Amino acid sequence: MAVLELANVSKHFGAIQAVSDVSLSIDPGQVVGLMGDNGAGKSTLVKIIAGNFKPSQGIMRMDGQDLVLHKPVDARRHGIEIVHQDLALCDNLTAAANVFLGRELRRGLGPVSILDYASMYRRAGEIFTELKSETRPRDLVRRMSGGQRQAVAIARTMLSKAKIVLMDEPTAAISVRQVAEVLNLIRQLRDSGIAVVLISHRMPDVFDVADRVIVMRRGRKVADKTIASSSPEEVTGLITGAIETAAA
Repeated sequence: MAVLELANVSKHFGAIQAVSDVSLSIDPGQVVGLMGDNGAGKSTLVKIIAGNFKPSQGIMRMDGQDLVLHKPVDARRHGIEIVHQDLALCDNLTAAANVFLGRELRRGLGPVSILDYASMYRRAGEIFTELKSETRPRDLVRRMSGGQRQAVAIARTMLSKAKIVLMDEPTAAISVRQVAEVLNLIRQLRDSGIAVVLISHRMPDVFDVADRVIVMRRGRKVADKTIASSSPEEVTGLITGAIETAAA
């Protein structure tokens, strides 16, 4: 069963049609590349899935049940997490503190309690081990590489037992070595049974790690193909409009 389905989803802002009649489904443990030029509707579609926008029309389903989201916290409650391009990390805190930010563990009796740092360090370390990341729980974020920062942001999603992780340009503006780290993190999510939507302009990354690629242009879905049945040349043509719709 698909973990997430969209049926004829559209979104308009006054006279502007940002997303038009998009249908798709994503299975557990599947990596889907979402590609398109600026203004193609990718960000709006992702914000609909993340609970930032309500669709103007259409239906969303999760695990076969109708899904209505009023705000991002509703999406998180259903297991939909987003890793923003800026990662939204606190540079002055440790990796573990960032993983548990807003969800800190406490211990104590009655009305008096203190932060349970030992448990948070231990659990964060377990998640980094699951991700096969070299990130350490006590490391300060400000001293981390781009790949390690991504590991911290992804660890937060695993703490909340995500079913779907939406990743916005995770390999932008980082080194080649760090790109390889991030792509490995995505594979670890996939191997854990978590679905990943990878929003990216980097064709090699999508063709390296994704199972499927969805291409949007002017608010419409113009392709939804397995990576094996497409090519970077075809996707480029679909993004630019040189190819109207994908070949079957």
